[in-house]
Formats: sequence, C-alpha cells, structure tokens
Amino acid sequence: MAELSILYFAWVREMIGRDEDMVAPPPGASVADVIALLAARGGGYAQAMARPEKLRAALDQNFVALDTPIGNARELALFPPVTGG
Repeated sequence: MAELSILYFAWVREMIGRDEDMVAPPPGASVADVIALLAARGGGYAQAMARPEKLRAALDQNFVALDTPIGNARELALFPPVTGG
C-alpha cells in the first residue's frame, strides 16, 4: 500500500510534537488500526492515541468513523472533537 500522510491538530499535535507523519498501513487497515500503529511508537504518540474514542478522524478531508477502512486514501487527519459556540 502507498504511504499515507497523517496530519495532527490541536492537543494531538502538541502531545506528539509534530504536524505530520507518513506511514504505510498494512492492506485492509482501518483508521483505528493506524491509530494503534502510531500508539505503538510510544512517548507522545502513546499519550495522544491512548483513548481513540477521544479522537476524530478525516480521510481525504471527509469525516469518518474510526472503523473506516483506509482504502486508497492519501491523507488521514487526527484531531480532538470540535465544539462550536
């Protein structure tokens, strides 16, 4: 599978200390699988990915559930829930 660009926003970015990464997820991987791969890196990754239910995701700029397959997506954005006012 081609590499997937991972973008981090808000406290996710702050915990990891990076704006983005590139990963090559295994065939058939879901968003949750990629989150688990990132958490396995330890350190800030493990902290940021410790509670996936607190994350929101977008594949190629479309909001998706964490069980969504990556498929042919080129970009995964991870961020905390957004509140409006």
